[in-house]
Amino acid sequence: MNARVISKAKLPSRYVTVGPARAPHRSYLYAMGLSAAEIAQPLVGVASCWNEAAPCNISLMRQAQVVKKGVAAANGTPREFCTITVTDGIAMGHQGMKSSLVSREVIADSVELTMRGHCYDALVGLAGCDKSLPGMMMAMVRLNVPSIFIYGGSILPGSYKGRQITVQDVFEAVGQHSVGTIGDAELLEIEQAACPSAGSCGAQFTANTMATVAEAIGLALPYSCGAPAPYEMRDRFNFASGEKIMELIAKNIRPRDIVTLKALENAATVVSATGGSTNAALHLPAIAHEAGIKFDLFDVARIFEKTPYIADLKPGGKYVAKDMFEAGGIPLLMKTLLDHGYLHGDCLTVTGRTLAENMEHVAWNDSQDVV
Repeated sequence: MNARVISKAKLPSRYVTVGPARAPHRSYLYAMGLSAAEIAQPLVGVASCWNEAAPCNISLMRQAQVVKKGVAAANGTPREFCTITVTDGIAMGHQGMKSSLVSREVIADSVELTMRGHCYDALVGLAGCDKSLPGMMMAMVRLNVPSIFIYGGSILPGSYKGRQITVQDVFEAVGQHSVGTIGDAELLEIEQAACPSAGSCGAQFTANTMATVAEAIGLALPYSCGAPAPYEMRDRFNFASGEKIMELIAKNIRPRDIVTLKALENAATVVSATGGSTNAALHLPAIAHEAGIKFDLFDVARIFEKTPYIADLKPGGKYVAKDMFEAGGIPLLMKTLLDHGYLHGDCLTVTGRTLAENMEHVAWNDSQDVV
């Protein structure tokens, strides 16, 4: 979709880029190297929760650069900014955890303020940690400008004594150490081996749970939330998301067109089917609230009760997110649920197509046993 044919008459950026009175505003944009043509294009906020607190978010700034290339290739003008995040893996076990859930609201508020303050026309949001994923999605629904969510990707599993380990094994090793089953040296070996790359915790903890929500609810491109953070193929999804956001602007497809009651029910179904984090019962109602939809803890519980648990994922199962992606990704799981009547197939997604249409070419993988 060629952004040059998109009129700014109804876009937010007209307030800072159009007309003689906005010459001072445009002078700031020229100062950053933008051309007159770039200023005339839709302005797309590219927001990330990058920081150096934990591996969850460390790759987000690099991935954001690829998103910006996708936006530019589709004749949009990307405007990058960052917000905060509090990583539960670091915050747990001390007073830092008091900051965790509050950070979700700060993320949503800060993204909203940046987008409104600078009159950006659309949002591509990258997040990689427990509270940053729902916070970013809440901002998208609250702002209701064309938006696409991108998960930064999960961490790769570590290896110790010939077996696959994750941070979950480190927590268990702490218990073993406390009763004298293992010593200081072995605990050190385990903690240094468990997390070998960038990315969020590999099990179906809150980050991966909310990543599955992003695809199930329709705010993320299919497969994009499954590829681990170190995989080069993530750049395909990042670039494609940058291009696709321009199509959403042209078609005026907005988050509240996507995040409906049926879409929220789909999200809760996928959480339950993967044995995902019960923190989703906090976050799904919060996302629903931003859309003005009543969807509370009891609605989530009702869906959990009737949904089969079909994904063998840690912490309750055997596999991690990397295995799920290589088995066929979140679409494989969703296709299975759709075929058995557990999902609403008529929900719109950021592809511009319905969930059922997105699943048309998803084939069952007989060689996997994750789902």
